[in-house]
Amino acid sequence: MKTQKAHPKTYSFEFFPPKTPKGMEKLQIVHEQLAELKPRFFSVTFGAGGSTRDRTLETVLDIKKHGSDAAPHISCIASTKAEIKELLHTYKDAGIAHIVALRGDMPSGTYEKGEFSYADELVAYIRETTGDHFFIEVAAYPELHPQSPNAIQDIENFVKKVNSGADSAITQYFYNPDAYFYFIDRCEQAGVTIPIVPGIMPITNYARLARFSDACGAEIPRWIRKQLETYQDDDDSIKAFGIDVVTRLCEQLLNAGAPGLHFYSMNQTEPTMTIWQNLNL
Repeated sequence: MKTQKAHPKTYSFEFFPPKTPKGMEKLQIVHEQLAELKPRFFSVTFGAGGSTRDRTLETVLDIKKHGSDAAPHISCIASTKAEIKELLHTYKDAGIAHIVALRGDMPSGTYEKGEFSYADELVAYIRETTGDHFFIEVAAYPELHPQSPNAIQDIENFVKKVNSGADSAITQYFYNPDAYFYFIDRCEQAGVTIPIVPGIMPITNYARLARFSDACGAEIPRWIRKQLETYQDDDDSIKAFGIDVVTRLCEQLLNAGAPGLHFYSMNQTEPTMTIWQNLNL
């Protein structure tokens, strides 16, 4: 963890672009409340194949308008270089200087992957097109990318993104801190020194969490699964248990030298705010 201890701790929150005007109104309230915690930035997700491009842009600009730094996700799968270039200049002209660069998922029913295959190609293209204007975040997978054939290639792919020009990384969420610590050890052995910030997913709904985790390859430890199963539909008990588990996870990570935390807020205030207060941040 030596490389990670060298970086100042930074905190950030992730939103997804709302589908309705009512959802946008709700998110504006959530943003206003979480902005009081003075995070470094708010990131905004980008749907498969750019399916939320306009809503992502609208959400990012609204966050910036209300005084916070925003970092839009850009995924390159199913996109052309011309489309990415146009999007980059749109954000640059709007004063956005922070981007989360991802490969992304192929949208359902689409078979043309576009001109990019992997995130390192996107990072290199951003640098080629806009120089050092953008601070670039990339994704990291302590428990391996779900499509990675093995741990060695997984690290090699991450190093490619770093060497292409990434400034920092945000991990997929996890609940086993040892997975993160071991991942950092392997990154350090590979010469990676950029901050690798743990992604934190509050636990508020077991069925939804299990569905997300199965899709993205994030492991829910058996003891957590079994405890959540005992609560069945008792939402209050699930939330209380989830807050306790995630608070302890964050404490372990920060005490070991993690360079901050990135909360997947799911456009909610309470879970993230409670964990934040528990940590005395």
